[in-house]
Amino acid sequence: MSETPILAVSGLTKAFGGLTAVKDVDLVLNKGEILGVIGPNGAGKTTFFNVIAGSMPPTAGTVHFKGTDCTGMRSDRMARLGMTRTFQITSLFPALSVIENVRAATYRFTRTGWMGSLLRSGAWRDEEAGVDRAAMEALEFVDLAHRADVNAEALSYGEQRRLEIAIAIAAKPDLLLLDEPAAGMNPEEGQRLVGMIRGIRDTGISILLVEHHMRVVMGVCDRVAVIDHGIKIADGTPADVVNNPDVIRVYLGREAVNA
Repeated sequence: MSETPILAVSGLTKAFGGLTAVKDVDLVLNKGEILGVIGPNGAGKTTFFNVIAGSMPPTAGTVHFKGTDCTGMRSDRMARLGMTRTFQITSLFPALSVIENVRAATYRFTRTGWMGSLLRSGAWRDEEAGVDRAAMEALEFVDLAHRADVNAEALSYGEQRRLEIAIAIAAKPDLLLLDEPAAGMNPEEGQRLVGMIRGIRDTGISILLVEHHMRVVMGVCDRVAVIDHGIKIADGTPADVVNNPDVIRVYLGREAVNA
């Protein structure tokens, strides 16, 4: 018997009044896989992401995560089940330190609650020490440990993108959704990101990636799905996708790609 996919999307549709942003999309992500989703601007990729992550409910279709039907679940419940995400636009607490931003993501694992915090119990102190360790491990992974006490607003844009990834992996997800993580990065930062994403997968986290930078997509993805006008038009290995005539016509023909 084949292993249950970590994510299985079937017939996913999202309409806003008379506009259908995502139409009848099927997608499977296997455990340990990095799957890229590409397409022209306005193709429906971010809407597709938002529906999967629980930021908005689907109009039709189903989302199964780790074999459980999670269709229409809110994003906080999806996070508790083990699905975390980053955003196109950085979503940080700018006035908090870097480590405080990451600590905020770890509290879904704590059990002592407000009473333990009020009484400063031994269990609470042990949990707080564990939160600190998890936060520092995430920062070390993205090479930001030396910036732990700096306010997030003082980071460069590339560092802020890495901090978002640290926040997402500190929650110890089974599935990480990355929404255009290379946006605004220079080529050197993009290459660093490729290595970082591979390292995340090596820890056992599966990854669903929306990205415009084709060198990042080609450098890191096991499979690539292509969405155009809300419809999936291709799904395969990077080499297969870049040679697909429909993909070349609607997307890849607009830029040079070294496959």
